[in-house]
Amino acid sequence: MQDNMMNAFNTQTRQLFEPMRKVNSLMLNNMEKMTQYQLEAMKRYSQMGTQRIRSATDIEDAESLREFGAKQAEMLNELSQQMQEDARAMSEMSLEFKAEMEKLFSETGKQMSEQASAAAKAQPTAKASSQPSRSGSSNSTKS
Repeated sequence: MQDNMMNAFNTQTRQLFEPMRKVNSLMLNNMEKMTQYQLEAMKRYSQMGTQRIRSATDIEDAESLREFGAKQAEMLNELSQQMQEDARAMSEMSLEFKAEMEKLFSETGKQMSEQASAAAKAQPTAKASSQPSRSGSSNSTKS
């Protein structure tokens, strides 16, 4: 009997913590994905910057300065496009995460609702079997 109670307790505890474990796992996966993307973006930006600095060190005369200025404008345009692309990608990851969280909460809510309705159905039968019948005791007092 005690083993049954412990097994029931363990099962209920697992059911209680399962939604939190899923949420934590989903959040951790999202954090890893976003961090990885941000590190890659930072690497791209730093490579662009160091490339421009190297180009600046190659300036020797007015012609190379003019070329550097023209390339600088191209680089700024490229940087602007890259930043827009990165912002779009981060936004898509955020929307994907939001959809996954909503799905998880919906599933968890449905599961909890089913468990509550199952417990509600089981509860009246348990009360009825544990309480003595009142109709028999009231008849004995009337006689």
